[in-house]
Amino acid sequence: MKELLNEDFYATIFNKTVNWAIETVPGLFLIIIIFFIALWVMKVILRRLRKVIIASVHNDQENLVEKEKRATTLINIARGTIIISLWAVFILIFLKQLGMDIAPILAGAGIVGLAVGFGAQELVRDGISGFFLLLENRIRTGDVVVINGTGGLVEGINLRTVTLRDLSGVVHTFQNGKIDTLANMTKDWSAMVFDIGVAYKENVDKVIEIIKDVGAKLKEDEEYKDKIMEPMEIFGLDKFGDSAVVIKARIKTYPIQQWVVGREFNKRLKVAFDASGIEIPFPHRTIYWGDEISPLHLKLNKEEKA
Repeated sequence: MKELLNEDFYATIFNKTVNWAIETVPGLFLIIIIFFIALWVMKVILRRLRKVIIASVHNDQENLVEKEKRATTLINIARGTIIISLWAVFILIFLKQLGMDIAPILAGAGIVGLAVGFGAQELVRDGISGFFLLLENRIRTGDVVVINGTGGLVEGINLRTVTLRDLSGVVHTFQNGKIDTLANMTKDWSAMVFDIGVAYKENVDKVIEIIKDVGAKLKEDEEYKDKIMEPMEIFGLDKFGDSAVVIKARIKTYPIQQWVVGREFNKRLKVAFDASGIEIPFPHRTIYWGDEISPLHLKLNKEEKA
């Protein structure tokens, strides 16, 4: 009798196992196959998306390495997010197929996600802001920018922060989510704007001709011609100052070259003005010595003058 019971018991277990394998295992294999197909599809799509991102930037001056770096960063972010999502869905479906109740797991995951969301609001905000900062190509490593009123060279940019180094060598770090104002001084091209003041007695047309001549010679110079994009623009007499008339002009340069070109232009213009006798005015001041101090008098007679 015991032997029969044992045989029936094992037979029942065997039959249940076979039935479970027939009903469940094919579904598990199908889920695994679909999961790996989804991973492969994601890989192909992201590879093509990377090429699209690189090709979408129509800027001859942008370094190819920077394009690839930005595209790689964005693709890695997308890949990580998609892989985590696929694994989460796969595990839940797999457990469901095994007959487990996944409702408590979902509820627990929701509570944990809510707690993490509240605790990491700044981190999430910085990450989202950094993603769009990279996606929209607002700044790149090597750009000169002004962030929240602080200017400097971009030494590093990632999903969470942007790092600047100013002219004094001080390093400034900004959270992407707290960037309120951003001005890029070297995006695509740069420019040096000049407010050139000369004395009221000078002939404005003559001064403009001298400025044009200096700008043209600078553009033809072997050392500077590859830094200047276009001939110098002279906008004309811009305003009447306290002691000078101001002529506004601009030189358009390749990124980060405006300061080198501007300094050289100023030096050459000073030499040209001196050679032509053009006066660069400066403010005049009257010094008052007070009531108790006798004013200084300068007396010259005709013989001393002669």
